[in-house]
Amino acid sequence: MTGRQEGRVVLVTGAAAGIGRAVASAFLADGALVGALDRQGDGIPEAAEPLLADVTDDAGVQRVIDEFGSRHGRIDVVVANAGVSRAATVSDGDMADWLHVYDVNVLGMVRAVRAALPWLRRSVAASITLMGSCTVRTGLRRRVLYAGTKGAVEAMSRAMAADLVEEGIRVNCVAPGTVDTPLIAAQVAAAPDPAAQRRAFEQRQPTGVLVRPEEVARGVLYLSDPEATSVVGSVLAIDGGLTTLKPLPL
Repeated sequence: MTGRQEGRVVLVTGAAAGIGRAVASAFLADGALVGALDRQGDGIPEAAEPLLADVTDDAGVQRVIDEFGSRHGRIDVVVANAGVSRAATVSDGDMADWLHVYDVNVLGMVRAVRAALPWLRRSVAASITLMGSCTVRTGLRRRVLYAGTKGAVEAMSRAMAADLVEEGIRVNCVAPGTVDTPLIAAQVAAAPDPAAQRRAFEQRQPTGVLVRPEEVARGVLYLSDPEATSVVGSVLAIDGGLTTLKPLPL
């Protein structure tokens, strides 16, 4: 840790598990004041301020973020991480399922950023990081729905960066590979052969191992560093080479 987040006011959505929890914990360890927004309090790091709201609830998101911003007078960093995954081809699921995933993964980020923006404008070094995915650049089977939402997130991050750069608010995106989270653990457990499913997840990573949530968290800390003034409109891949390396057998 660098200590450069000391005293910074940080909002993390989806902070009760997986990547979000690791991000919140990393900021806390670096000295930040962290507001952890999630639907439930279980799993939120103990030192964080729990902000209980569902990212699909406009009024709830606005209320808890305004309360958090008011307590501290500003927000320096927003990490829009909350999301859901749904395995689907283009013909799977009904429209209600699709609309829900887009509501959480795309509009959920819009709600959080819009609510936080007046407080970010009070910061001298504001940063927004949106959580994307390697699926945007890698065609994976049964990921049409999820990849579509994350493609929207990545495109949105660049357009948002262009809108806000002159205000001194930097916007970036992270694109993780297959991360060892409770979500992946649940998919492994539900497979007909859990051990084979785990191996399949590992083998599609050129490194042969899943990405650790803590690795993603360190990338977010870098993007949010007040000294990273020229890092804006970027997409940081933390994916074990999944999108760029195609190693052949020896």
